[in-house]
This record gives sequence, structure tokens and C-alpha cells, in this order.
Amino acid sequence: TVPSNVDPKGISIVCSLCQQSIYPHHLFHHKKEHSALRRLGYSSPQTKTDNETLLARRQELISNLTKLPRYSESYRQKIDYSFEFLADKQTYSSCCHMDNINKSSTLKNVKNSLIKALSICQDKNATWQGNMEDRYIVLDNYGSRSDTCFLGLVDGYHGATAAEAVSAELPLLFLDQLAQTDSSYKKSMEEQKILDSFSTVITEDYRKKEKIFSDKQVNDKTNKPNTYKWIHKAYAKAFWRMDRLLQLGRNEVSKVRWSGCSVLTCLVERIHSAETASTEEIKRQSLEKHRHSPLARTSKGVAGLLHIANIGNTHAILCKNGKAYRLSEEHSTSNTRERKRILQGGGKISSNEPDGLVEGHLRTTRGLGHHGNPVLKRSVIPVPRTVSAPIDDSCQFLILASNGLWEVLDYHEVHALTLKTFTHYLRLYGGIQQNGTSLQKFQCLMSVSEEGLSDSKATNDQRDGTEILQSNADPFSDKTTSYTGQQLVETVLTGGSKPTPRSGRGTRVYLARSDAHTAAGGRVPVARLYDEAAGYVSEHLVRAALAAGSRDNVTVLIVLLNGCDKI
Repeated sequence: TVPSNVDPKGISIVCSLCQQSIYPHHLFHHKKEHSALRRLGYSSPQTKTDNETLLARRQELISNLTKLPRYSESYRQKIDYSFEFLADKQTYSSCCHMDNINKSSTLKNVKNSLIKALSICQDKNATWQGNMEDRYIVLDNYGSRSDTCFLGLVDGYHGATAAEAVSAELPLLFLDQLAQTDSSYKKSMEEQKILDSFSTVITEDYRKKEKIFSDKQVNDKTNKPNTYKWIHKAYAKAFWRMDRLLQLGRNEVSKVRWSGCSVLTCLVERIHSAETASTEEIKRQSLEKHRHSPLARTSKGVAGLLHIANIGNTHAILCKNGKAYRLSEEHSTSNTRERKRILQGGGKISSNEPDGLVEGHLRTTRGLGHHGNPVLKRSVIPVPRTVSAPIDDSCQFLILASNGLWEVLDYHEVHALTLKTFTHYLRLYGGIQQNGTSLQKFQCLMSVSEEGLSDSKATNDQRDGTEILQSNADPFSDKTTSYTGQQLVETVLTGGSKPTPRSGRGTRVYLARSDAHTAAGGRVPVARLYDEAAGYVSEHLVRAALAAGSRDNVTVLIVLLNGCDKI
């Protein structure tokens, strides 16, 4: 039975533990079942037990516990709670009321040949949070470079002051570092003026300390050549300087506990075909270094690069050839290396469930800000984890999300839900893939139909979806004979006229779409298929997080890459 406050047409999620299809509003309870079974010693997540078996297992565990030299009352309580939870056969759903979700949207332009569409969806999660503390960054033509953009998510904590400052100033600090090494990155006069205003804070003595810090971060213990060392070093310096600026406490309200944030940034740049010999050598060295990685197995198809830096609990995943790859690292008390670092440095981690809190306040072990508590700040360091990864036409999605999504869904579940939602949208609103027609073949048919419906020649722009893509398969194979070009255009016109399902009130959606030529005499933009699909997917990810029991602000930034048309 689906509760009245949940969309009955919601798309199910495949649980990464037991591979069962679960509706989002039941996922929280479902994962608690897995946790309770593990606590009682059952290794298989699909174990089916009755109350008598559970009672016998509980008595056995308690008997073994009383024989230990150090009896733990808290562990005894966990055993009892797990037994009571599994013995209760009722099925509960999340308490998120979808009727209270608000909706507003705006549009942005991203002109990048690597990106077909970009969408951002946010919700403050009014059931648990009073304010929206997440911020996002989308900068096109970053550093006055074409086909280069800077993306970011900032997950605020204890206020949005630090998140506001980071979203405005971190891109400038990073650009300043890049421009010192690569002259193709340009700064405007206004940007340079803002950077000059920081000179009173970033003093010469501070720069010396900064150099020692940044040199340590790029030290590779494997002694392998790092082609993108200068970019990783630029990230390290930019994060270090941003943390120094937050130490000023500008606009902070509390005198005791200042705000802080987790940060995830991504520099997307294209490798042009007419690149210099030095750039060719950089690409060759990168692919040689990552030759065993599934992210870089085909050197000929490399179209661009992703340079990721993260700090805290915001994460990014790349979907490539139907598989998900996490490009970020978890900096929290659940990370054993981070726990070891804090404890060895003299810090303390409380015994709060599930993994404890740093100095009794914070779960994240790295972040920017938090200067109001000097004891806490000694353990929470501003050191980002950086990684560079090549992307090609086999890369389908790039997903950046705040903690509100990852606290209830792991990256396998997010990847599966993204694929399922994307294909669901194409079937439901695009009118394709019903008879095996792929999106790539759909584009070919749309291009042919445009030539017959318009006197002007369609622009050969891959981002508009009007280019006839090269493929070994015949786009007019028997599988698509039931559709003519005109029929497909009419199908899209009909499907496109339907209102796209939105998340309701409170969820903010931002679509970034390119300038597109239109099909059928200017009535429906071809690129609209990608734009609306990106918005549809981002909204469903946010809705799934809320329905699954998230208690944090939720922000999802999804990028449709060129490989999405091959799904």
C-alpha cells in the first residue's frame, strides 16, 4: 500500500545489498532491516526469519556477551533493539510530506561541447531543516576559455555564511592559481580587483606556510609522474586561502560556533583536436598512468578532462558504459584513515552513533570554516582530495550531490536510479525506445525530418541533437520501420506538450540549456529533450532522497554528457 503523501507512480530503487526493487518511501525501513540482521549475526541480507528463530538468536548472543570479560550494556541494547525491530512485521514509510514541497525554477546557459544538458534541483527538506544552507556554482567559459566550465556544490553547516563566501570567492582563488601557470586562463579587471583586496590577508609570511602545505598535498607516495600536478596544487592553494579568508569571520552571527561547509568542485575542460604537442604528451602520459583504469582505456576517444576536488561529505560519481565510478572521498568519522589521523593528532571522537562526532560536534573530518571553535578546527583541516579523469563519448552522466542524497542512497543506487529515470523519461515523454529505437537513432531521424520540414539547413551541432552521429548500425533498421521521421516529430510534439512532473512546492530546479535550432518549423527545440530529461532526473533524485528519509538539505547537480544518447 502506497501512503497518500507519496507519489504512487514513483520509480523504484534497486537496493545495492539485496538487489530488490524498493519504492523510495520504504527504503529507509528496508535498510534498517539489513542493519538489524547484521547486528544479529546474519550474513545474508535476504535472510527470512520467524520470531522463534530471532528469539533464539537473541538469547544466544546475550549469553555469549555475558561471558566476555568486559560486558557492554550498549551492545546488549543494540541486540534487543534489532530483535524488536525485526519481530515487528509492520512496514513503515518515511515521514516526508510531499505536499509541503514548494517548486520554483530558472534557466541558465552552458555552452560546452562536452555537455548536452545540465540541471540543478534543490530542496531544503522542510520536515527536518529550517533553512537552505546548500549553494551551487556553475560558471561557463571559466577563465575566458571556451569549452571550459567550473561546477561546484557547497554544503553548509551551522549556517550558510561560509557556504555563501565559498561559492563566491573559491572560483576566483582557483582561477588565480591556474592563471599563474597557464596563460590561457584570463581574469577580468573586476576579478583582479577582488583578488587584490585579499592581499592584506594573504601576506608574504602566509604564502611561505602555504607553499609548504601545498607541496605536501601533491606528494605522490608511489613516485609515479603526475601530469596534472599543477592543477592539484592550484586546488590545494585555493582551498587553503579560502579557509584563511573564512578565518576573518565576516557576517558570522554566533560568537562561539562559526559556520563551516563541505565543498565539491569540478573543472570540465575539452581537449581540442588541434592541440599542441605538449598537450598531446600530457594526454599520453595520463592515459599511460591510468592504463589499467576503466576510466581511460581508449586513448582515441578522449574528448575532455574532469578535475575534481572535494572536502567533507559531498560527492561526485561518473557514469561510464553503464557503470558508476566515485570520483570523491568520504571525509567523515566513518573513514578509518580520518579517525586515525584525528586521534593521533590529539583530537577526540565522541561515542555518538553511528561513527561518533569530532570533538562532540561534527561528523565531517575535513572542511572549510569552523573557526569559531579552535579545538574543533585543529582536527577539521582544509585539505582537499583531488583527482583528474579523462572523459569520452562513453561517459553518460556526471552527478554532483550534497550530503542529503548520500546519507540515504549509495552511489550504486544513485547510478541505477539515474539510468532508470532517464530511460523512463524517454519512453514517457520522448516517445522513443518503445520498439528498440535508441536515442542516437532518434537523433538521426530527427535530422532527416528537419531537412524535409524546413527550408533552412540544420546546423550540424551535436549539442542541439541535430547531428547525424556516426554509427555502424543502420539508423533505419527494421526495428525502427514503424516510425517515420514525421511520425517521430509528431510523437515528440505530443509528448513535449505534456507537463513534466515536478517535485512540488519547495524544490528548486535549475535547467541549463544550449541555444538550439528547432524541429518541425520551430515548434519544439531538439535540445529540449536533453534539457527536460536532465531536469526530470534531478527532480526524481531529490524526491527519492526525501522519500527515503533524508534529514539534510538536498542538492543534486546532474550533467548529461555525450554518451547519454547511446543508452
